[in-house]
Amino acid sequence: MKTTIASCVHEILIALNENPAREGLEKTPQRVEKAFLELTSGMGISPKEIIGDAVFNTESSGMVLQKNIEFYSLCEHHMLPFFGVVHLAYMPNKKIIGLSKVSRIIDVLSKRLQVQENLTHEIAQNLKDILNPLGVAVYVEAQHFCMMMRGVKKQNGTSITTDFSGLFNDSNLKNEFFACINK
Repeated sequence: MKTTIASCVHEILIALNENPAREGLEKTPQRVEKAFLELTSGMGISPKEIIGDAVFNTESSGMVLQKNIEFYSLCEHHMLPFFGVVHLAYMPNKKIIGLSKVSRIIDVLSKRLQVQENLTHEIAQNLKDILNPLGVAVYVEAQHFCMMMRGVKKQNGTSITTDFSGLFNDSNLKNEFFACINK
């Protein structure tokens, strides 16, 4: 018999001294399996696959910035949710990407068992790989249920991670990026 998420959840309920057959839990294993498959639906998908032909030539040389792109992910250490927003910018090098595709990249990368530090880097790296821009800036701000519900139980803690490359290593452009995301 193949092991399924639902069968494992059934065993977890028993280990928690619960009755998986009781009314409220009867379909819980199947619901949890469906939820986990959705929450990890970015596994095995390359962001390049979802971009398709949405990379365009441009003469634009100004910063392209998107901010407040929400995301939800599962911490790979505790399999508890973390969530927040991504702010990112890039300096085009004759190529731009369809604006909605940036959100799709974030969705694919966040719908995996993940840590925030790697998510931040992976977003930046994928933009670099796809566009070869003159610079990339990624700023991720998130709250983690593994810190809020267990362990230290800090409800108001926010984690911030960044990744800067190319022209964004210049303090003037980095300051302009921060000024834009703080408006």
